[in-house]
Formats: sequence, structure tokens, C-alpha cells
Amino acid sequence: MRDETISDFLDRLADRVPAPGGGASAALHAAQAAALLGMVARYTTGEKYAVHQEVVERIRRESDTLRARALTLAEQDAAAFTAVTDAYRLPRESEQEKAARSTAIARALAGAARPPADVIAAALDVVELAEVLLPIGNPNVVTDIAAAAEAARAAATTARVNVEVNLIGIRDDRVRSGLLAETARVDEIATRTERITAAVREEIAK
Repeated sequence: MRDETISDFLDRLADRVPAPGGGASAALHAAQAAALLGMVARYTTGEKYAVHQEVVERIRRESDTLRARALTLAEQDAAAFTAVTDAYRLPRESEQEKAARSTAIARALAGAARPPADVIAAALDVVELAEVLLPIGNPNVVTDIAAAAEAARAAATTARVNVEVNLIGIRDDRVRSGLLAETARVDEIATRTERITAAVREEIAK
């Protein structure tokens, strides 16, 4: 996926194939959000921002790491969803086959829920970095901080439904509880994003 052109990826996304789908798209939202923060950090350099150099450099490093992590999650999501499709295609003629298929589906669904849950965590990390960068970032690119936060919110809200759709077939209560704890952070991400965007809009309206 990381070596595809944008056009090729969108062609695959639009095709009648199991993956990539919404989960991979959510991860790519997170990757774009992190990339935007990296760009703002790189514009926040020089003597004017020297007092914030250490913080800005940390944000640059962490946003680059988050971008790579989110791209990996996009690839993992596509692979995990393909595994779910494969599990549903297993034979179910005998009782033994039915039992094996049911177990395989439950295992695959748990695996498919993991990448979007990790996307939510990545989105929260992006929003936290955006909050730190907002008051010290180069004002000429302040709108990109809002864009990053909004992309992170899109990542989180999209990832949440991709976690929830897989919960139906997950039998392990501990796994379910852990995934639900991840999705519970999405409303917080949305609220914090709204604050960031409101602050940016207020700033550009001055």
C-alpha cells in the first residue's frame, strides 16, 4: 500500500474487493494528520521560534513516527479484513467444520478489530501534539493544525465503527472490554478537536 500511487489506491478502494476499506481509510486519515503536524513543525524553526526549538523538534520526531505507524496500521487493517473474509469462506458441512469455522471467525474478528483500535490511539496522540503545537506554531500555517486535528477526528470516528462492527463476533470478554475502552476515547478526541478548530478559527478571524 505504501508504494501505490494515490490514484491506484483509490481505484482499489472503489473496487468490489474486501480490502482496503473503511479501516485502512481511517488509518490513512491519521497518517495525513501526523504529516500535517510534521509540516507545521518544520515551518516553526529559526530565531523567532528558538525558545520553543526543543518542543517543536520533539513534535516533528513524534509526528513522523506517528505517520509511519498509521501507514503500517492501514496495511495491517487490510490484511486483517482479508483474514476475516477467508474465515467466512471455510467449509461448514460437518459439525466439526462448523465449530472450526466459528472459532476461526471469532479469532479473525478479534484480529480485525485491533488495527482500528490502534488507529484511535494514534489519533489521540496526534490531537495531543496539535494542542501543544497550536500556541507556539508558525501562525502562517496555523490552519494546518486544525486540518491535522480534524483528520485525526475523522480517523478516530471512522475507526470506532470498524471496531464496533467486529465486536459482534468476539467471544473473549477481556478482548471486548479492552476494545470498548479504546472506543470510549473517541468522544474525547472529538471534543478536543472542536476546541482546536475553534481556537484556530478565532485566530484567523482577528
